[in-house]
Amino acid sequence: MGEAVQIRSADGFTLGAYQAAPDGAPKGAVVVIQEIFGVNNHIREVVDGYAADGYFAIAPQIFDRIERDIELGYEEADMGKGIGLAFEKLDHALTAQDLQAAIEAASVHGKVGVVGYCFGGLLTWRCACELEGVSAASAYYGGGLANEAEKTPGCPVMMHFGEKDAHIPMSDVEKVQAAQPGVEVYVYDADHGFNCDHRASYDAASAALAKERTLAFFARHLA
Repeated sequence: MGEAVQIRSADGFTLGAYQAAPDGAPKGAVVVIQEIFGVNNHIREVVDGYAADGYFAIAPQIFDRIERDIELGYEEADMGKGIGLAFEKLDHALTAQDLQAAIEAASVHGKVGVVGYCFGGLLTWRCACELEGVSAASAYYGGGLANEAEKTPGCPVMMHFGEKDAHIPMSDVEKVQAAQPGVEVYVYDADHGFNCDHRASYDAASAALAKERTLAFFARHLA
């Protein structure tokens, strides 16, 4: 359904992306932000899914400034490499610039929502608080999000967490809820990564409910 494209960032750097368009006129646009594993098969499937739901969708390859076309799996070695890429090698100011470029590219197709997973969940929150042109944001199990809970979002935000997530304790979720009473926060009987059907932690019921809530949220704010 989708295709590989290139996006030009503000400093002239060109990064790859995967995008997909619906059959008819888009209901809006969705920027999909990857986990620490790159724009891999799962993220491409997420993009295709939002296109099937009627949205133009695009996932920027935010690791391209480090190494082109990084795609990782979900084994322990992949996890270690992904953490190193996301939290040690990535220039977060340039990442914000690249995400802004993706938002602007998507905006041709209507109002823009952002959805992200794991590391991408944290970046989704940053997009909502720091970038322009975002009309709604849905962040899935954003690691480290509690440390940035005092930021001020510029658009409606929804968050999804797993109650069994050892990476994000419920105390962090409560911290976010206390700091952001206007944000819709949902907790599921699931583990970290529950949306990804390529991972052992996948929980079909939780993933379906979170997607249903996100689609209803985008329908309200991207129309």
